[in-house]
Amino acid sequence: MNDHTDEQKIDVQELGKANLTGFLDLAAGEIDTEWMIDILFRLLRTPSPSGRTDAVMQYIGDIVNDLDLDSTVTRQGTLVVDLPGETDTCDRALVVHADTIGCMVSALKDNGRLSVVPVGTFSARFAEGARVQIVTEFPDVVYTGTILPLKTSGHAYGDEIDTQGVGWEHVEVRVDERVSTKEGLEELGIEIGNTVAIMAGPQRSRSGYINSRHLDGKAGVAIALAAAKSAKEGRLRLPHRTSILVTIFEEVGHGASSGVSEDVAELLSIDNAVCAPTQNSIEYGITIPLKDMHGPFDYHLTRKLILLAKAHDLPVARDIFHFYRSDVAAALEAGAGARAALVAFGLDSSHGWERTHIESLVSCAELITLWLQTPLTLEEWDQHKTGDLKHFPSQRQPAIEEMPGDTQHEGSITNVPRYQPDHESSEPEDG
Repeated sequence: MNDHTDEQKIDVQELGKANLTGFLDLAAGEIDTEWMIDILFRLLRTPSPSGRTDAVMQYIGDIVNDLDLDSTVTRQGTLVVDLPGETDTCDRALVVHADTIGCMVSALKDNGRLSVVPVGTFSARFAEGARVQIVTEFPDVVYTGTILPLKTSGHAYGDEIDTQGVGWEHVEVRVDERVSTKEGLEELGIEIGNTVAIMAGPQRSRSGYINSRHLDGKAGVAIALAAAKSAKEGRLRLPHRTSILVTIFEEVGHGASSGVSEDVAELLSIDNAVCAPTQNSIEYGITIPLKDMHGPFDYHLTRKLILLAKAHDLPVARDIFHFYRSDVAAALEAGAGARAALVAFGLDSSHGWERTHIESLVSCAELITLWLQTPLTLEEWDQHKTGDLKHFPSQRQPAIEEMPGDTQHEGSITNVPRYQPDHESSEPEDG
């Protein structure tokens, strides 16, 4: 049985328009900036590479409890936070991820050092010189160390330190213990498969920059929590119940592959923007990507977010992300039947020594609070899981009309063509 009945008189063209009414009447939630930054720095100082995220998730859970929000945890470990609205179903989902890139011990070397492989995608070039924590199978046994090239001392190797290759086979972890053999590492309890977490080293400049590793992911968590705090404190009216999903496997590709309710009509993820000379992303505001490696984001929802930002004078840019995936891709590939889009905070040197700006984090948080207050994008259609084809919201767009025997006609602004079997010109002319 379809949710839309034949008796309904629906203007298909009107359904095809995103609900943009009342945007100027909304007010962005008052973001507690210092609270958000404090949370961010605490998150950054809590190691959480994919596969070893228990500590950071416990901390996020404590924050959620302090906000007096209900939450559950999936079997896999995704935290699902309930942000109440005026509907009973989970009409919206906001997805962020708490896991980061990192490394794993792949071999114990005869010289007392460690070979490692990456967890997540990043270059060994940005691992060189990183301070790390080696987390053993025993929770209270953690060692520190440094990822170094195989040849590090110019006094010993001369120019060879500049000519050696770049790659994971060219680096090793120097452990901060008196150990110089494989057996010595074993006595410390270090084993193949131990997590090697890269220390973040966050710093905040007087000019508003935040420099750190692992802003990718954790800044999104801080933004989502700040928006939830604003909503919970009564500053926002939410027409739709929203689930906030904090995933733990985004960096390895399957973060939001579970946990998204089938009731969700709109899925929005917060992640980093690709700030580089070849990109259009901005470091001081919001970037809305129209496409990434997975494909185009939802046409109507992305345009709605852009118009919403512009209507409230929030700095916003459009971009295409060429080598990029997010929780949105994992959710859609797993079968989520929702409109999906991405809101991105500015980030320079992603997966390296990353940098963002407080203005970007605040702008993203304000946009999230505005989005939470709006109706669904195609309000009447989106509130149903299915509907009749004749009621599907078709948007007016350029279309090329083709007739038998014709090669191409000039496009014109027209409704989506409908199949018309009794069309007179569909039959070839005699003679």
